[in-house]
Amino acid sequence: MKKINIIAFLIIVQLTLNIGNTSAQWVQVSSGLPPSSSCYVYAVIGSNIFAGFANSAGVYITTDNGNNWTQTALNNKSINSLAVKGNNVFAGTLSDGLFISTNNGSSWTLTSLNIPIVKSLSVNGNDIFAGSGSSGGTGGVFKSSNNGNNWTQTSFNNIATYSLATSGDNIFAGTLGSGVYVSTNRGSSWTQTSLNTGTIYSMTISGNNIFAGTISSGVYLSTNNGSSWTQTSLNTGNVFSLASNGSNVFAGTSGGLGVYFTSDNGTNWIPKNQGLTTIGTIGALFIDNNNIFAANWGQGIWKRSLSEIIGIKNISTEVPSEFSLNQNYPNPFNPTTNIKFTILNSGLVKLTVFDIMGREVQTLVNESLNSGTYETTFDASQFASGIYYYKLSTPVFSETKKMTLQK
Repeated sequence: MKKINIIAFLIIVQLTLNIGNTSAQWVQVSSGLPPSSSCYVYAVIGSNIFAGFANSAGVYITTDNGNNWTQTALNNKSINSLAVKGNNVFAGTLSDGLFISTNNGSSWTLTSLNIPIVKSLSVNGNDIFAGSGSSGGTGGVFKSSNNGNNWTQTSFNNIATYSLATSGDNIFAGTLGSGVYVSTNRGSSWTQTSLNTGTIYSMTISGNNIFAGTISSGVYLSTNNGSSWTQTSLNTGNVFSLASNGSNVFAGTSGGLGVYFTSDNGTNWIPKNQGLTTIGTIGALFIDNNNIFAANWGQGIWKRSLSEIIGIKNISTEVPSEFSLNQNYPNPFNPTTNIKFTILNSGLVKLTVFDIMGREVQTLVNESLNSGTYETTFDASQFASGIYYYKLSTPVFSETKKMTLQK
């Protein structure tokens, strides 16, 4: 009997360790999706998330936060773009124009937008903007102010438009080979910004900041509506997708670089790839319900807790003189406390929390970090009062400290 109890205890401990280790990583959520699928875009209505796929796979929908997916009636088109206006979903295709669904994808209707390649979509108030992926006379940006029933081509009419972002009356168009254009009057007229070369595959707006993801040159930032741009420290490679949540910005790249995260306007980017078994091209990023979704081309769709990713902050890039783990503050705490640590040499860093029995209850950090000073928050809302330990581990350094949860 004693031997059985010991085995049961070890199994429980192992399960606890596994839960702790998987709390800080990506988890694949591709049930129902086509094998080796490549998702290009996401959109959301309430609890319904839509994903658009290449290779004539069409649009899929999930109603349970990505755990299971089913194909909508638009099932034989390659999807370049998705957008939501009210209860309507718009799907731009690679060669068959723009479709609309008014019933969560049960049926779709081809709109009157007379362009085959709809590379980008953006909704702003009562207006829908569509960027054509074709060059020549059908390139540029189109606009509808009556829910897609009628469309007019704006004065931006001769350049393939790969990405769109809107903020108030300002519309930003990322182009094929000609950088970023801006309209300050909802598309009536356009001006080329100082980012005037290169292909802009993705854009996102975070407060007053505009981020542009390029082909081959990383991410650029403008803080003045595109009048000037600076290249961020993510300055090489293809950035196929961008997403933002407050001051937190995420970039999806190609070439095996994966997902990057910044909370300081691109001064520092931190790779966030834990759990991705094979990193392909991160073709789409989407944030919903405190989760971030990543389309890892050829590997399906992956999900990760947003609060877990943004929990660590790089508060100083100055190279410290040594490794260190500070005492948490406040201490005692209820229910959250902050933990600061410094990293001397770049490499894999793990910060874990254990209970008084030595069981790992949560992984706070488990990733490669550059040298510098970092801070993260431990939320113990789900744990009982008592003594806990937190341990910082690197290949060449390890330290453990005690903290007290007092509810």
